[in-house]
Amino acid sequence: MSIFNHDDQSDSNFNPVNALASDPKIITTGISGNELYCAALCGYTPGDILLGNCVYSIGDFGGLASNIHETFGGEIPRITEMVSEGRRLALERFEKEMLDSNAIGAAGVTSEVIFHGRNVEFLTVGSSLFMEGKTPQDGVMTSAADTQDLFCQIDAGFQPHRLAFGNVAYSLGVARNFIGGLKQMTHGEVGSFTNVFQTTRDLALKRICDEARQHNANSVVGIKTTILQIGVKGVREMMMIGTSSYNSQLEDLAQQVGGVITSDLTSEEMWSVIKLGYAPLQLVLGTSVYSLGVVGGLKAAIRGIVKGEIHTLTQLVYDAREQSLKKIQDQAVAIGADMVLGTKTYIYELEDNLIEFLAIGTAVKKVDNISTKSPQLPPQAVVADRDTYIDPTQSTINAQVTFSESGVDENVPTPKPN
Repeated sequence: MSIFNHDDQSDSNFNPVNALASDPKIITTGISGNELYCAALCGYTPGDILLGNCVYSIGDFGGLASNIHETFGGEIPRITEMVSEGRRLALERFEKEMLDSNAIGAAGVTSEVIFHGRNVEFLTVGSSLFMEGKTPQDGVMTSAADTQDLFCQIDAGFQPHRLAFGNVAYSLGVARNFIGGLKQMTHGEVGSFTNVFQTTRDLALKRICDEARQHNANSVVGIKTTILQIGVKGVREMMMIGTSSYNSQLEDLAQQVGGVITSDLTSEEMWSVIKLGYAPLQLVLGTSVYSLGVVGGLKAAIRGIVKGEIHTLTQLVYDAREQSLKKIQDQAVAIGADMVLGTKTYIYELEDNLIEFLAIGTAVKKVDNISTKSPQLPPQAVVADRDTYIDPTQSTINAQVTFSESGVDENVPTPKPN
């Protein structure tokens, strides 16, 4: 249940400073200055930063994944369940801290995976929120959005309910052995692997929608998608996290896409889209897995001898991107969308000479009778905070670290956006 009524703060004489009650207690919050302003506009006062965590042994993951080479690939349900359980336990402990402090909400809530030696920690972090006259008994809210994003979402008609996530752990399985022979023979799309990877991506989206339904929401907004190596070599997780919300303006449209609208537009983009009369419909994903085959070997052989374009490889990579883009276009047409906004393409190296091309965006549709509550956003809602603490000696700490079956640490490369 949402506890915020935007209309309560519609008075043009409203001063956000007056909404911050004086309190002798020192608050330690992750909310920035601009976020503080937006929180006050929403009627919130900040509370302390809160934590919830859960630690698992890497060995637990390794045992479950010991037979991945015997399967064709795709989801590893038991690892998905273990990772999901770790994330949920961390979130439950975070929410317990929130309730113990009598907070009625939390913003900027994250769900992280951190490796500590041979252990993996699931960590939830966020900043608690209070509102005068409200208690947890009136309903609580947790959001992946910070309070700048929350203001944009609420002003666009989205009432935040709870943090929602959907994940899937998957592997290539016998792809390594299979592709070892294939890459010496041919190049082009490997349809069987494309189907496996498309299924895993669709599963993550389905699961975040299922969580939204459990929270009585009709939308998940501000979705962030991450792919990371987890547990053991050859196992990855696709993770989607966002804020399940309810928007009365979009109830009919939500029913057209299965009851839950999904979007990875930023919150200020979402506000602008609604202001222009467009409604988000669905996050669309298209993936294609290609083998570079002998093209990759040819490239490696000649790059030290001659310079210049490798036309066959150029065409192959171009075709792969086009195939992924066509898939999201087909999905958009199927749900009656007018366009796909914020389209991005990514390249992931799965194995030697085996590459996944992923296209992702939000399908939108022009509709009547939708609007934002304010004629324009305040600058504080869109100004990006700048880093004020920079330590270049720690520049490598953000690399994702995992462990191979032999126990050797490995850095996971960051996917390359296009």
